[in-house]
Amino acid sequence: MKRRALVSVSDKTGVVDFARRLSELGFEVISTGGTAREISSSGVEVIPVEEVTGHPEILGGRVKTLHPKVHGGILADLEDPDQVMELAGHGIGPVDLVCVNLYPFERTLAENPDLDEKDAIEQIDVGGPAMLRAAAKNFRSVTVVPGPEFYEEVLAEVAEGPVSEVSRRRLALAAFRRTTLYDAAISGWLAGRVEGEEIFPERRLAVYEKELPLRYGENPHQGAAYYAAAGERHLLSDVQKLAGKDLSFNNLHDVDAARSVLADLDETGRPAAVIVKHANPCGAAVAGDIGKAYAGALASDPTSAFGGIVALNRPVGGDLAGEISKVFTEVLLAPGFTPEAREVFAARTNVAILQAGTLARPALSARHVTGGLLLQETDRVEDAAGYETVSGEPSEGQMEDLLFAWKVAKGVKSNAIVLARDGATVGVGAGQMSRVEAAGIAVQKAGERARGAVAASDAFFPFADGVDSLAEAGVSAIIQPGGSKRDAEVVEAAGRKRVAMVLTGRRHFLH
Repeated sequence: MKRRALVSVSDKTGVVDFARRLSELGFEVISTGGTAREISSSGVEVIPVEEVTGHPEILGGRVKTLHPKVHGGILADLEDPDQVMELAGHGIGPVDLVCVNLYPFERTLAENPDLDEKDAIEQIDVGGPAMLRAAAKNFRSVTVVPGPEFYEEVLAEVAEGPVSEVSRRRLALAAFRRTTLYDAAISGWLAGRVEGEEIFPERRLAVYEKELPLRYGENPHQGAAYYAAAGERHLLSDVQKLAGKDLSFNNLHDVDAARSVLADLDETGRPAAVIVKHANPCGAAVAGDIGKAYAGALASDPTSAFGGIVALNRPVGGDLAGEISKVFTEVLLAPGFTPEAREVFAARTNVAILQAGTLARPALSARHVTGGLLLQETDRVEDAAGYETVSGEPSEGQMEDLLFAWKVAKGVKSNAIVLARDGATVGVGAGQMSRVEAAGIAVQKAGERARGAVAASDAFFPFADGVDSLAEAGVSAIIQPGGSKRDAEVVEAAGRKRVAMVLTGRRHFLH
């Protein structure tokens, strides 16, 4: 019996050559609609699927392969004599190879996010996933080809004889992964259109696609890769790597931290720079131009900036590139680079140069834990209109610095204390178990620059000792959430030390 291949694809890349070579290798090619027309127009003999089913395509092509003479041929277990006899009794020929790719639902919605619902629904494939799943289920008898990327390897095996079971099993896995991804994209789209759909449903579907292989994980002996949530904007969406070494796990972790802080500072409308080391901002600044912003961020902690991640919200010119190149930088990210800047970095192959705009923050954020996922609404800086001044009266300049420091503190690991002055950090205390110790580190980093600076604390002061240590270093104003049972004691300490204090009413822990 002649081998048969069913070919029905949306993405017609390479399909004519694939069908021609299958035909040359002795296959009958069965096909549908536009695929059949494209293949036959090239001179390859094609059997239209309606000749197999004895029924025309109906409902504008919605129903063409959903028929026992198609699915019976795909699903029959050819190792079972009874099923082979049953096929013969019904006049159904077995299908040896199924080549299907699906209507481009994800791509269509990504390119047209406001697409009319009726048009979007027409991009939901029904017959395609059914054939992929049927062929993948029956991989012991059928070779499934779920995309153009598999054409050459399948043809190479077919030319040598039957496709091996090892390959058929691997192709089946690829097919099931493809249909899972497809279903998740559709359900995610529909969930956004169902009134009253819960933010945290009982079951949540998430599919991740491999976006980038990484040099290594947190340590060189650990393999790693970056996976992006299918169909969603993610950390590297619209990011173009212009030059430099491949990225590592830690690089991307730091890039995420830097871009998140930069997104908050970008809301000020001013040029902004952030330098991150070990997922914590060691320097951040806003200024009248991007060169001054970078200089301010670097001056915060030049020692920690060595080997860090630099993120800017304005393009980089030649002069700024020269300044940045004086300090070893792992990754530099900005919305653009002049030819002069690119020339400066051309000789510095250890610096990964990424071109990217402002990070689009998702509605939800996640933390992976052993065997599970912690999911929460993405933290955002609140409207300052509800802040309450409980001690002193910050000047206009102090208030600007307090709001700046508050934005930076949101991106610092808890417990976090950020000291700032004139739109730039001067000391950051991060990730401490004790808030007074975080304050001590921030003061130590700042040195004499703490005098006259302002401070932001990501959560309330549980005792007055943190305020006392900041005041003794010369800090003139503090912004913090409040909410401690010792708030009165803390506020009294601020007043006694003549330190202005603003309560935000909301904390910003970052673990």
